[in-house]
Amino acid sequence: ERKTVRTMLNLDNFYKARYVLNKVIRKTTLVHALKVNPESDVYLKPECLQKTGSFKIRGAYYKISQLTPEEKAKGVIACSAGNHAQGVALGATAMGIKSLICLPEGAPISKVEATKRLGAEVCLVPGVYDDAYQKALQLRDENGYTFIHPFDDENVIAGQGTIGLELLDQLPDVEAIVVPVGGGGLISGIAFAVKSLNPEVKVYGVQAEGAPSMVQSLHDHKQETLPFVSTIADGIAVKEPGSLTFETCSRYVDDIVTVSEDEICAAILHLLEAEKMVAEGAGAASVAAVMFNKVPVKGKKTACIVSGGNIDVTILNRVINRGLTKSGRICTLCIELDDKPGQLVQVSTVIAELGANIISVSHERNADSEAVNACLLRLTAETKNHEHVAEIKRQLMEKGFKIIE
Repeated sequence: ERKTVRTMLNLDNFYKARYVLNKVIRKTTLVHALKVNPESDVYLKPECLQKTGSFKIRGAYYKISQLTPEEKAKGVIACSAGNHAQGVALGATAMGIKSLICLPEGAPISKVEATKRLGAEVCLVPGVYDDAYQKALQLRDENGYTFIHPFDDENVIAGQGTIGLELLDQLPDVEAIVVPVGGGGLISGIAFAVKSLNPEVKVYGVQAEGAPSMVQSLHDHKQETLPFVSTIADGIAVKEPGSLTFETCSRYVDDIVTVSEDEICAAILHLLEAEKMVAEGAGAASVAAVMFNKVPVKGKKTACIVSGGNIDVTILNRVINRGLTKSGRICTLCIELDDKPGQLVQVSTVIAELGANIISVSHERNADSEAVNACLLRLTAETKNHEHVAEIKRQLMEKGFKIIE
């Protein structure tokens, strides 16, 4: 018979974690972000500026600090494709403990190198995350290492929960807290700490549409495993929530919602542009939920946890383009033209007069069009917003142009 959450999670442990972490972690100061959603008073907790670029160092460091001298002598092992690995590596190295991280072979090179730089040994395992996890358990059993779970552990949860304690200090009259959710360690810690001290505060979780493991498990009142996950928010792409985190969320979290890939991209772009903050997909999920009204925070003093900033710069370009498209800042039009002189001038005149800026044009003659003498004009322009795009389309259609898509 497993102990219930009530006895597993203990607020004293959270205060102890806070004491231990005080001299190690960065104090992440709240940022008042009025533009995220004009109908809500939004503050950001920028854990993307935390050491190692994410909140994960909190739970990992505290967990390792509480090991016995014998356990510390044998070393620790973890399995992660990213932020947890870096938290474990930094924590272990700071305490003079050996750490071994199992990573799937396809992990981004930047993350593998970052983990090594922090002093960990890396073991690359063929396959995916689950294969790396099995390998880590095998090595743990062979060598007597302690496995540092990324979320389903009371000390890890207590470490992450220190964010909740900090938030109540920094924003005592906070009314709602919005948290990205993967396996559920972060939201379990925050929800337990905050609800224990002030049950009035609402706590909402956010998952990516492509990885709704906790959403589905809570909906069906039992832990479930997704067959696969797919999202740009790799930090929350978790197939199965933890048992401790599932129980804690069932009891303390008000609701968990999902956001789409486009919404996440738009939030990353907004944070970059308006708040000068670099967030990874998982970190921006909480902001996306508030931006696109997925959580009921209208008129409320709301804190969004921007949980991490370790976005692979190679995908940042694609994310920005998707974000620009989603917010109507870039539009691509496909227009059918009669193949006669002066058509292109007319189209570009409409666009120029409405103040949009054409950035690329392609003119295709051999299109599969009904009319033999038609050609296809595909153009991309920088625009102001969705209304601006609609106005451009309207005026082109008034001039008799046929817009294909």
